[in-house]
Amino acid sequence: MKAIIGGTGIDRDGRFYENTVSKVNRYGEVIYSIKDDIVYLPRHRPGHSLPPHRINYRANIAELRSLGVTDVISIYAVGSITKLIAPTRFGLIKDFIDFAFGRENTFYDGTEGAVRHVPMVDAFDRELSAAFMAVSMMRGYSIPSNAVYVTTNGPRFETAAEIEAFRRIGGDVVGMTLGTEAALLREAGIRNAAVAYSINWAAGLDAEGMAFMEGESIMKLVDILISMAEDTLSRF
Repeated sequence: MKAIIGGTGIDRDGRFYENTVSKVNRYGEVIYSIKDDIVYLPRHRPGHSLPPHRINYRANIAELRSLGVTDVISIYAVGSITKLIAPTRFGLIKDFIDFAFGRENTFYDGTEGAVRHVPMVDAFDRELSAAFMAVSMMRGYSIPSNAVYVTTNGPRFETAAEIEAFRRIGGDVVGMTLGTEAALLREAGIRNAAVAYSINWAAGLDAEGMAFMEGESIMKLVDILISMAEDTLSRF
């Protein structure tokens, strides 16, 4: 089985909240939909009711593992730090820097037996990422495949000074969820390709402050990304 995990904007698509299933595992409740052997998991829950720091990432990923999910396309709305993925554009994430704190971010916290240290040299699956890139090219999109995502804790947005610091250490985009989610998917042995789409310039980089994409434009892009994710997953 395959899965698409979506957050801001993405989870407004009907595939994420129609015919939902609610399950409770050892970590907590998970709500998702299944259609044509694809699990559509809204990380913030239907209606976007959970802020990033309160998402039960362990419950979400543990449920995917129990469903037999082998491949995931995870999609993230981000703010642009550099021009690599400018607003209204999308691309693949190659690596991340994680500044989140106070979250349950591992399955190996000493309560489930032996402690494990999972390597993150290749944070995302190369084959799955290459397949998404191929689908993008077939549809006429030239996208970057080497973006660095900076994970902040939220729910507040970043300061202009923080964004400048993130740029200096190599960040291209900023968001509040990827670092935690990607690490748990890696621990669970689920292949993952991460796609980011930018909805604004990060703090201090836009003369208007923080101007976000229009809702209609976001939904058009969301439809494209979900379709491309489905096409990619169908190849495995």
